[in-house]
Amino acid sequence: MSRAVPNVLLLFSDQHHAGVLGCEGHPDALTPNLDRLAADGVRFNRAYCQDAVCGPSRASMMTGLYPRTLGVIDNGEKIAPGIDFVPLPTLMKQSGYYTACFGKQHLSPAIDVSWDTAYGTLPGETPSGYWEWIETRGLFTDFLNDWLAEFGDRLPGVGYNYSAPLLARLSRLPTDATMEAYVAEKTIDFLKSRKTGDKPFFCWSSFYRPHQPYTPIKKWADMYDPASIQLPGSIAQPPDDLPLFLRSWRNNEKRPVNLIEAARDETIYRRYITYYYALVTEIDYYIGQIIKTLEETGLDENTIVIYTSDHGEFVGNHGMVEKCHQGHSVYEDTLRVPLFIYWKGRTLIGKTASDLVELVDLYPTILDMCGLQAPKEVDWAGRSLASAVTSGKPVGRKYAICENYSQVSVITDRYKLGHWIEPPMADRDFRDFGDMLFDRQHDPLEVNNLLRGSACAEIYNELCGYLAEWESAVPADGMMLNIERMRSN
Repeated sequence: MSRAVPNVLLLFSDQHHAGVLGCEGHPDALTPNLDRLAADGVRFNRAYCQDAVCGPSRASMMTGLYPRTLGVIDNGEKIAPGIDFVPLPTLMKQSGYYTACFGKQHLSPAIDVSWDTAYGTLPGETPSGYWEWIETRGLFTDFLNDWLAEFGDRLPGVGYNYSAPLLARLSRLPTDATMEAYVAEKTIDFLKSRKTGDKPFFCWSSFYRPHQPYTPIKKWADMYDPASIQLPGSIAQPPDDLPLFLRSWRNNEKRPVNLIEAARDETIYRRYITYYYALVTEIDYYIGQIIKTLEETGLDENTIVIYTSDHGEFVGNHGMVEKCHQGHSVYEDTLRVPLFIYWKGRTLIGKTASDLVELVDLYPTILDMCGLQAPKEVDWAGRSLASAVTSGKPVGRKYAICENYSQVSVITDRYKLGHWIEPPMADRDFRDFGDMLFDRQHDPLEVNNLLRGSACAEIYNELCGYLAEWESAVPADGMMLNIERMRSN
């Protein structure tokens, strides 16, 4: 059914390393459906999140504002009082859209609103979410076995041995009982129901994986041979080269982040990495099923399809596991995200764009492509990518910014500066390590900090100037309010 106003299908994953895709030239990753989506539309290969941790990244994407403005810099933080914003689902609903969310939301309560229908995968997100569904199927014990691969060492009475080496072990769940299968089922049922709907829809289909724990079912894990995968070139980087918090992880021997043991026994690294790939492939399969349904219902004729992730993951780069967001915000592995945009007959076909873009751009992009008016009270942080995907117009951004409480990074076409900032708590000062500057053209693995030896004052000063320009233009009211609250407590 064709409509003058387009539908929006936002396909989303958690912690997808942007390089773990066939279309990125990865030597092992099996992602045929995502590769096809990229080939049909526009792929941005220099897209960055605002903060490499779930909550802040999602908050920025759903408000069009930077984490420092909202005051959401870490997981669990609420938007500071007095901040003007309109959540994307609220604006879409006010504009006549039917709004739906399936999967992991992980949003500040003030943003997680205005859904006409929603089914979550985290405890308590919705009254009829995945946790309740898995219990009704009599599979909660098997699901808990997966969950304890990450959290077994933290729960009283469970014990250290329930944690898995590098958070990785096979799942005992049936193929159709994973969180990914659940999200796909809900999304597919929704799309079928909208074939005859009288409103355009905004649907956020949000997969929990490939976020840890890395517990794929055997079907997906068997598609990879741990012994034959290509290990990252920086997997053996000396721990002393890394920022202090990452160094502490690399020097850890206890499960689940037993990186010293993995350095001695390569099979531990190989199992973790292949299980991560397996989870990416599972998501790819279900995205293929969702796209197939979109085509079978005819909804693909007028639906904007977007795929992205909230942040990346190390996948063994720098010898690291997951994202370890505390105490750093600089590495490409965790900051760069996949971003594809496709609208049949409207977007360019097979275009790879190297413009610097940010997740904060998605809000104005969706509004622009749907012909909707932006809230007058909001001063946008991002910029619309609509012209870039329909006509190839350059985005024109000189630099991208990613931040957390301890470090903010400035990213240009070639260079990246990681600048340490004052942390909110006195016992977590990482500034003694010194700033970090990488030449991504000659050092794509980001192992050679140019500030340790080379003469690069001109480049360093240029990027520091960009940072000062950004800080003067972007309000930090929310962050400062939350820091004061932390210190007073």
